[in-house]
Amino acid sequence: MPAFTQKIAPALLSRFKAARSATTALCRPLTPEDMMVQSCPEASPVKWHLAHTSWFFETFVLSEFLANYTPFDSNFRWLFNSYYNSLGDMPEKKLRSSFSRPPFEHILAYRTHVDTAIENLLQHPVEDEAARRIALGIEHEQQHQELIATDIKHALFANPLHPAYVERSEPAQSTIIAPPLDWIDYSPGLIEVGITPDPSSLDRFAFDNETPRHPVYVAPFRMGTRLVTCAEYLAFMDQNGYNRPELWLSEGWATVHEEGWQAPLYWLRDSETRSGWSIYTLHGLVPLEDASETPVCHLSFFEADAYARWSGHRLPTEFEWEYAATQSQTPIRHASADEGSSKIVSSSNLLETDNLHPIPASHLPGLQQMFGDVWEWTASPYVGYPGYAPLPGALGEYNGKFMSSQIVLRGGSCVTPATHIRATYRNFFSPGTRWQFSGLRLAQDLR
Repeated sequence: MPAFTQKIAPALLSRFKAARSATTALCRPLTPEDMMVQSCPEASPVKWHLAHTSWFFETFVLSEFLANYTPFDSNFRWLFNSYYNSLGDMPEKKLRSSFSRPPFEHILAYRTHVDTAIENLLQHPVEDEAARRIALGIEHEQQHQELIATDIKHALFANPLHPAYVERSEPAQSTIIAPPLDWIDYSPGLIEVGITPDPSSLDRFAFDNETPRHPVYVAPFRMGTRLVTCAEYLAFMDQNGYNRPELWLSEGWATVHEEGWQAPLYWLRDSETRSGWSIYTLHGLVPLEDASETPVCHLSFFEADAYARWSGHRLPTEFEWEYAATQSQTPIRHASADEGSSKIVSSSNLLETDNLHPIPASHLPGLQQMFGDVWEWTASPYVGYPGYAPLPGALGEYNGKFMSSQIVLRGGSCVTPATHIRATYRNFFSPGTRWQFSGLRLAQDLR
């Protein structure tokens, strides 16, 4: 058996089963009707996510590495292709909500078919490349778990009833006060960022866009110890922040007017609350005053940048963020002294906490909320690192072809699986994106 597979095959199978089960668990509160909704161009129906993640394993693993594998349905090869042009045609993304057939039961049978085949594959010697692709498929599945949460949140919000995804088991805590914003000074100089993956370790997985590890110079800077809160962002709004052109990038100013933005996504004016606002969460609507100390989320890059400018600060670069994260006392995955630990701190607000919404920072000293709560917009464009090379073949379309007009986000969110995030992880979205759990942390130059 190849060395890679022999060493990690049992753990790989265990992680595969856990990831697939976690996806199914996210769907339990949903009706079949819920899983058909596609409420904005960025989102996809939950039913499609369930099929596409199975398509990934079938297309890139089973069809190539399992002898005599029989596809579940030959039409699925193109029907559930997302954006891999080298694999042929695919339906337009905006049409995914029209796939009333195949029925939901057929999609579940597809998942079972694929699960059984992957389990059979890992019971025998397989090529190292097959194992690497299964590891990639698991990470891909976890990305879609986060997308299921964000997409269904938008779908339920679009419903005039604003129903909850799950009812909160106990009332929201409105008495928790976030600590005052403090600052930590850093003087990095020449540092190394990124990661060199270890193919023999599941805990050393990295996407191609996190590589290669390389040196960069980072000037002295100062970073906020916690994320910006809803109360702080409300002050920006109360000072007419959305109507002051000097605070906005040109494209952002145009977008604000085209879209009519006056508040973050999911904020609704509500005359029955003390604050005058309610916020839609996956637990339903809550008064803003009950969430005022939580990190503000569902901001575009343009809004995050405008708030930073209004406050007299700026957004950190992605390399400032990575350096601060690896210098923090908070344990993180991939934690070796030179390449950024194998654990997520238990207090991080990630998917497994079931909060499904950002929570206030603690009053512990040091850097807070670096992992979980919200994805943090950085000031960095999404481009390849020096020496970057995409994966060979169709998988090269996974990350590389999006390196244009995108901004990097770091840190994960309250719906990111804990085993999925790490200090070197580079998320990316277009600057007008708001349906993700995205917020901000402040930085400034240190003179």
